[in-house]
Amino acid sequence: MKFVSWNVNGIRACITKGFVDYFHAVDADFFCVQETKCQAGQVDLQLDGYEQYWNYAEKKGYSGTAIFTKHTPMSVRYGVGDDETEAEGRIITLEYADFFLVNVYTPNAQRDLARLPFRLAWEEKLAVYLKQLDAQKPVIYCGDLNVAHTDIDLKNAKSNKGNSGVTTEERAAMTNLLAAGFVDTFRALHPDAIDHYTWWSYMAKVRERNIGWRIDYFIASERIMPRVQHATIDAHMLGSDHCPIGLVIE
Repeated sequence: MKFVSWNVNGIRACITKGFVDYFHAVDADFFCVQETKCQAGQVDLQLDGYEQYWNYAEKKGYSGTAIFTKHTPMSVRYGVGDDETEAEGRIITLEYADFFLVNVYTPNAQRDLARLPFRLAWEEKLAVYLKQLDAQKPVIYCGDLNVAHTDIDLKNAKSNKGNSGVTTEERAAMTNLLAAGFVDTFRALHPDAIDHYTWWSYMAKVRERNIGWRIDYFIASERIMPRVQHATIDAHMLGSDHCPIGLVIE
């Protein structure tokens, strides 16, 4: 099974920059997107052979997630747990016979950290939810998680310490989740790899010089790791300030 995740930073714009060609080229079983920035009826994607599940934010042009899949799920959930009214469209869960797929666009703490308390409350609630799912069957949790977990996950670690996505609190939330029985698949397969990033600022020459952050992840339950064959970063793919990431499971 092949999984892809991509923060498209506006799917309507990304469609004009090669999204559909890339989508068909990778031929994934599950293609998760974040930050769709659209409402129902604003995008007409003809993806033969795929079912489409969208979670739109109430605020126009903001946030939003979607999953395109070749496989009909047993159930679909929007929001966390029993909360089906999550207003920012940040999460979709598809249930299958032997795993849950959870696609997430984690809230950004913002440059001045004004939204850090909201972010941390989200992390706490989501962690409880993921552990509840994991108690039933393995979980594959992916998306733009808006955190560079360790210093190896961003180019200029020292100068960014304490900034949004690099705060002690955000990193601790990731550490605690991994300690609860989950694995960062890319880092597990590439423990010492440096200069592998998934997001770059739009500032001039930043992407060309690979001054980036790895903030997009596939996190999996420990017990599914023996089936994980590849975890990839398609840094060559443009169309967004993020690049797609992939996971192949036997």
